[in-house]
Amino acid sequence: MRKISIAVSVLLFISCVALAKRPELQIPIPTLKPTSLTSEEVVRGLKDALRVGADNSVISASSVDGFYRNQEVFIPFPNEAIKVKNTLEKIGRKKDVDAFVKSLNRAAEEAAKSAAPILIKAIQDMTIQDAMGILKGDGSAATLYLKDKTTAQLEVSFKPIVSAAIKKVNVARYWKPLVTTYNKTSLFSGGGKVDPDLEMYVTEKAISGLFILIAKEELKIRKDPAARVTDIIKSVFSKQ
Repeated sequence: MRKISIAVSVLLFISCVALAKRPELQIPIPTLKPTSLTSEEVVRGLKDALRVGADNSVISASSVDGFYRNQEVFIPFPNEAIKVKNTLEKIGRKKDVDAFVKSLNRAAEEAAKSAAPILIKAIQDMTIQDAMGILKGDGSAATLYLKDKTTAQLEVSFKPIVSAAIKKVNVARYWKPLVTTYNKTSLFSGGGKVDPDLEMYVTEKAISGLFILIAKEELKIRKDPAARVTDIIKSVFSKQ
């Protein structure tokens, strides 16, 4: 009986040595995978990410030179009145043209200060379905969500602020002499009078610029781990 036990032990030892030398013969031990995030966690992470992106964008847009010194969102001379610009520059009024353009950008920077509450409300109202669509969407899915949910409200909110900002930064002070000079000049050249809706122009450009900044923030969070400033954002976007 003792001899049988010794023989069995020897066989077991030889088998273990063989398995050690040939890993393909070993029985794999299952490893535990981390559990998936819940729907609520995904929503929370995306809301956090959108808040970060929206806050950074509003701070950037509403700061001094947030529009004026940023070529991505800079508001140029109204295209429908470009002949005013061209004519006035030809007669030596470029400084006045530049001052007018600067005043348009200052008005947009002023208006951007009102954007945060509207964006935050849209973020708070995000549903699980919205969140999943954003998570699986392309690099601008969150921006498109905010744009769809807030553009109409932003227009309503921005326009009176733009109107007040236009007065505050004296846009009319720069525009009226320009257009008056142009209109007098155009009477002889047959160019026709122009009178663009500056409030609507600045409002639309301010909203468009804000979403350009938000899109950049979203892409940064999606692509750059360093931009994921909270644990829940890291968890959600590391699963993509």
